[in-house]
Amino acid sequence: MPRAGSVNYLFGTRFYKMAYAEFGNPAAPPVVCVHGLTRTGRDFDPLAEALSDRFHVICPDLPGRGKSEWLADGLAYQPPTYVVALAHLLAQINRPVAWIGTSLGGICGMMIAAAQNTPVTRLVLNDIGPFIPGGALARIRDYMSSAPERFPTMAALTDHIRQVHAPFGKLSDEQWEHLARYSARPVPDPAGQGGFALHYDPKIIEPMRAAVPMDVDMWPLWGMIHLPRLVIRGAHSDLLLPDTYERMLKEGAEGYVVADAGHAPALMDYESQARIKAFLLAG
Repeated sequence: MPRAGSVNYLFGTRFYKMAYAEFGNPAAPPVVCVHGLTRTGRDFDPLAEALSDRFHVICPDLPGRGKSEWLADGLAYQPPTYVVALAHLLAQINRPVAWIGTSLGGICGMMIAAAQNTPVTRLVLNDIGPFIPGGALARIRDYMSSAPERFPTMAALTDHIRQVHAPFGKLSDEQWEHLARYSARPVPDPAGQGGFALHYDPKIIEPMRAAVPMDVDMWPLWGMIHLPRLVIRGAHSDLLLPDTYERMLKEGAEGYVVADAGHAPALMDYESQARIKAFLLAG
């Protein structure tokens, strides 16, 4: 079972709490796993368990998600803010770390890995790269905008998760229920009956609503990363395009394609976990 922890970070004029779950022996080499835009660190439970015999795995909930505090300003929900919070976590760990980042978590990983004197030693990017098509960002904005504010039952919330995150791959009912369990927070409805909402601050969408989705080019940032990199791509991904993936491999990254997934592979299958573990142990 994971252990719960948290770190306080200074953002603006106040301190906030960022929660995390950790697995394995704290004396083992640390691995930080950072989730995607609307997810939580508990998405990594199966991967973290698979790695925990050799690594100390730390899975934070980014600000505004899961058990972490919500920010006062919705427009602050952007990668530079997350990097501030994650830098405090890295300072608390105070050791070289490997980084596994899904989508947004991979963007944060690239930003930190590109910094001078980075503590990141190996970087796993799950379905994210230095070029992001504006069309994929518009799709993400639209499904977030259409999400219900409240679900009457956990079954209804689970059905929603299965629909919007179908590109995660062919998951079992138990795996979908795990994702839904950590996607939910209980909320009362006006009549006093129970219900559930998604476990993130609804304001996290404000930066996406404030701008027209456009292609994002981070190739200069990619060029500043000089450490071993493993890029995982969902075969049907609309966010990590084949041309981007192939260029990343030509520029020195290792690659792995998950055949039955789009954006982004859930990393709950044995093959993906074994490939990641082998990459981390090669260091």
